[in-house]
Amino acid sequence: MANVAKHTAAPLTTAEIAALALSLAHLGAGPQSVTARRGLRHAFEHLDIHDDVIAATLATLTTPLDFDVARRARAIANAITARQVIRLRYLDAGGRVSVRDVEPVTCLVHRDHWYLVGWCKLRRSIRAFRFDRIDAVEPTDIPARPHLADRFLPFQRRKAGRKAA
Repeated sequence: MANVAKHTAAPLTTAEIAALALSLAHLGAGPQSVTARRGLRHAFEHLDIHDDVIAATLATLTTPLDFDVARRARAIANAITARQVIRLRYLDAGGRVSVRDVEPVTCLVHRDHWYLVGWCKLRRSIRAFRFDRIDAVEPTDIPARPHLADRFLPFQRRKAGRKAA
């Protein structure tokens, strides 16, 4: 019998978890969605979590998105992959509607909500847009500049002595 080397896999990185979760999000209620979410939940079971924010975030990662939100998530994911600007119709927390051209950087989940993180051309800064407040997504043929996702994560904890961007 041949010896089989034991291999301990490195934990998933934040970027890998975000990519997997976004892929699951736009599966919606597709044929493999239940199995895929169960697999992601299984991966999370091996994490030692003692933080309510992280626990809530992981629960959101494995909960299916509403059909219309999942459809918009697919359009956002395609724009990230194609590095193209997208036009959003966005409702802010006060219910005001704006149309924004955004260079999408990444998607993330924080607590109970999914967010698109991108460079907002209207505000000329990085912004996080809640998926459930994005009313419409329109692809454009405008190339987006590359941005490093790890520099633009609005909910990450800042190191002591370092100012928030």
